[in-house]
Amino acid sequence: MTHATQAPTVDMKLEIAVIPVSDVDRAKTFYQNLGWRLDADFAGADDYRVIQFTPPGSGASVIFGKNVTAAAPGSAQGLYLVVSDVEAARKELLDRGVEISSVFHAGDKTVGPDQPYLFGRARIDGADPEQRSYRSFASFSDPDGNGWLFQEVTARLPGRVDIDTTFSSSTDLAAAFRRAAAAHGEHEKRNGGQHDANWPDWYAEYIAAEQAGRELPQ
Repeated sequence: MTHATQAPTVDMKLEIAVIPVSDVDRAKTFYQNLGWRLDADFAGADDYRVIQFTPPGSGASVIFGKNVTAAAPGSAQGLYLVVSDVEAARKELLDRGVEISSVFHAGDKTVGPDQPYLFGRARIDGADPEQRSYRSFASFSDPDGNGWLFQEVTARLPGRVDIDTTFSSSTDLAAAFRRAAAAHGEHEKRNGGQHDANWPDWYAEYIAAEQAGRELPQ
């Protein structure tokens, strides 16, 4: 069967991920302590209850509760939280008393199922040595063992974002400015160390290109 390759005409926005828990109030306390926004806590007939939380800056939320899912508590794994600075995100959770792994990146060698891994690759201590986007992580779990991963993304792959440049928080925008400032410093060095009076235009182009996954200005 031949399928048309035209672009979809209806937006399909991921809204909810369901996570299975054994103790609803314990899970509620945990996710509140992460600093996530509590959107709903509804109870109904037949011992039904649903709670919804949204991570800061996220367009998608999570729900859990009683009689919400038949999945085994703790069976949700590989839940990704994209952050612009994995070290800062990790420190925030540590400051909230949440147990979280050290920052790591994926190695080149495959590992067995009984070893810590990421995409079937060994976890190597420390951030990605080349500071590449998508390559640095930290992991934590809720009280039931549902597994979460911070993934540091500083520049999107081509085609992964719309043309519009948007930021979910002032923290993310500030991080983008810092990356642009560092890159612009190298740009000025290559140009004999002369002050670039048009630095605002250069910053704007750098930040927009980084988000859109285009080639960065040099």
